[in-house]
Amino acid sequence: MNLGVRWTLHGDGRTPAPGAVVRPDERLSWPRTAGLGAQHVVAMFGASFVAPVLMGLDPNLAIMMSGIATVVFLLATRGRVPSYLGCSLSFVGVAAVIRADGGSSATVTGAVFVVGAALFLVGLAVQRFGARIIHATMPPIVTGAVVMLIGFNLAPVTAATYWPQDQWTALLVMLFTGLAVVCLRGFWSRIAIFLGLVFGYALSWALDRVFGKIHSADASGRVTDHWRLDLSGVGQADWIGLPSLHGPSFEWSAILVALPVVIALIAENAGHVKAVGEMTGDDLDDKLGTAISADGVGSMLSTAVGGPPNTTYSENIGVMAATRVYSTAAYWAAAGFALLFGLCPKFGAVVAAIPGGVLGGITVILYGMIGLLGAQIWINAKVDLRNPLNLVPAAAGIIIGVGNVTLEFTDTFSLSGIALGTLVVITGYHALRAFAPAHLKTQEPLLDEGTSSYDESGKGAPDGGSPQRANS
Repeated sequence: MNLGVRWTLHGDGRTPAPGAVVRPDERLSWPRTAGLGAQHVVAMFGASFVAPVLMGLDPNLAIMMSGIATVVFLLATRGRVPSYLGCSLSFVGVAAVIRADGGSSATVTGAVFVVGAALFLVGLAVQRFGARIIHATMPPIVTGAVVMLIGFNLAPVTAATYWPQDQWTALLVMLFTGLAVVCLRGFWSRIAIFLGLVFGYALSWALDRVFGKIHSADASGRVTDHWRLDLSGVGQADWIGLPSLHGPSFEWSAILVALPVVIALIAENAGHVKAVGEMTGDDLDDKLGTAISADGVGSMLSTAVGGPPNTTYSENIGVMAATRVYSTAAYWAAAGFALLFGLCPKFGAVVAAIPGGVLGGITVILYGMIGLLGAQIWINAKVDLRNPLNLVPAAAGIIIGVGNVTLEFTDTFSLSGIALGTLVVITGYHALRAFAPAHLKTQEPLLDEGTSSYDESGKGAPDGGSPQRANS
């Protein structure tokens, strides 16, 4: 059985010829392949350790499980879809909401485990019925609105939790990160968030040396005198050891908050598979369902032991675009490096010591960027917001999600924020479409990000136009 773990040597194994590409089933020499794997780890590293920190989970375990999830993904897709599965930032808002309601880390991972299972089932359905079911259920107006409300729902976390811990550090980190995102080029621009964290880390250390302790809210919200950067846990941590593990806990209220994120993950996976297919020149439509299912399995494995969920990473797709090396051998090497990082508790202690003010400056930009990805989906799909059929459900759902509106059904069951907003967008769109006059439905909705066709012939959009290219 072909598992995609056999590679032919590309040329002499050293440098590809001008204009040549290293295909997924090829590799360079093993030292060069290891170097490419290390580069992939650096590319995914920033977001992959920011995500668990913001979710209150163990970053060591997160990095280690990202390596395991990547191995599962590569095996499932038979090495045809070169991708790295890093820690998903889409669940940061979900974790914040669950914790604000008194949920523990086990409650967070339990809710996300269910999302992983739902993603796995969606992948099976796509394998059975084709990518057209994604479009039929979640057209761009729906996916864009859901991604937007997920991102913007995070604003109170920054405003009430991180920023007040050290407002001036937060402001300087925000400015530095913004400059890094805009002004840096190539690889450095892809790790701008990571560079912002490093800058904030160093800045907090310097401010402690110059001005001493700060009088502000600490991580628990209690106003007191404390060091901005507390490294006491780093010295006590071991160099080698297993990360802390815990099992998931399942609560319906937390699960309902987390489930809407599956929409963002579907759109994300579809876009990334399409992007990889365009770069490699392979038609990967037949692997879309497998990729989605594999992502779901990877998240289930991670959350089952206390880690965060995973998703395919555009950062690593960018590395492939820059190097023109699509070898899955490099991703196996990256997975190996991730496993080694996960077995170093001292690394996790360094990450856990990141000051709250630094996270405040980072999340101002990061959370806004997550939300605006929803607008990017609308732009790519040319969604017409002048059409009330699109405008009304999106407007209502976004305000409910951002404002954290609550709908109480009984004394013990209610829906609010992300869950209620998503429900309003999806049901509202399809209900209004069923009753809308014909002239509001004359424009054929374009394909969701990442799907190349959903008609029987597989030749494009039903009106004969060109399908939209994915934007990863």
